[in-house]
Amino acid sequence: MELAMPVVWSDRCLLHEPLAEIWVGVRTPAAETPERATAILAALDTRVVEAEAHPDDALLAVHDAGLLAYLETAWDDWATAGLPTDPGQDRVVPYVFAHQGLGARRPPAAAWARPGWFAYDTMTLVGPGTWEAARAAADCALTAVDLVAGGQDVAYACTRPPGHHVTRSTHGGSCYLNNAAIAAAALRDRLDAPVAVLDVDAHHGNGTQEIFRGQDDVLTGSVHVDPGAGWFPHFLGFADESDAGNLNLPLQPGSGDESWLAAIEQLVEWAKPAQGLVVALGVDAAGGDPESPLEATAAGFRRAGELLGGLGVPTVIVQEGGYDLAAVGLLVRETLLGFETGRA
Repeated sequence: MELAMPVVWSDRCLLHEPLAEIWVGVRTPAAETPERATAILAALDTRVVEAEAHPDDALLAVHDAGLLAYLETAWDDWATAGLPTDPGQDRVVPYVFAHQGLGARRPPAAAWARPGWFAYDTMTLVGPGTWEAARAAADCALTAVDLVAGGQDVAYACTRPPGHHVTRSTHGGSCYLNNAAIAAAALRDRLDAPVAVLDVDAHHGNGTQEIFRGQDDVLTGSVHVDPGAGWFPHFLGFADESDAGNLNLPLQPGSGDESWLAAIEQLVEWAKPAQGLVVALGVDAAGGDPESPLEATAAGFRRAGELLGGLGVPTVIVQEGGYDLAAVGLLVRETLLGFETGRA
């Protein structure tokens, strides 16, 4: 079956090459690689809409100017300081953090200390192409908003790197700009109506929750593995953070289609007051994904798409996680086809 919805893409999204992650102090291979995006595009096998450049105003609607300025210059500052040569660190990585207990009031001056003001983990490395790729991903999301605001029922943005872990002022979780939040703010403004962000990635959308906390015109909901069971983002994503504008539905490790789909159905029912939708589509809830203990199936993702499509409102779908290169494309395709079936 051929996909009908437009797929937005930019080749600049491939420029981010983290090479590695620093996990519990150990350098390990990166999970979030360019090959994820190429696998998705190959599976969709459809003509893409080239992302168009958008002004920074759309990013500043959800992010502090300081974070954007840091990301834009982080690699150049790191390289100018000679850190790729001495001590030989070929990517920007923090080693000290502005923990709230320090009472820090300003970013540090040193290029090797500054990352700890803007990043909250050591997993999310910055290289020479990171800013351009992240900025291109945001443009993909915003171009999808343009299509939907212009009359398309739904548009999919193949955003890479992902974004849902980025807060207003800090980044982490292999994310640099919050594409879902950027899309939600823009869609809200273009529709002049409340929207919902429903996050089905295996990990809690902590950044999106933080950005829109207390706002009644953007609902945020997330189904994810329970952070209390030892999963990222660890500090957030618990059910007791839910309120009128936010719904967290954590699942136990090993949860499969039955409980996962029941949670998505609950999210969809809860989001019915919204007149627009952004889906933060991670497919790492699938069994066999190396970054998640959930056990959803390809048939489950097809059904999830049907449930989300059933909301029947203008929708932008942005890509988040999914790290099994052999399965990520198929899972995205199944979800998008399911969405179109649910909308029909």
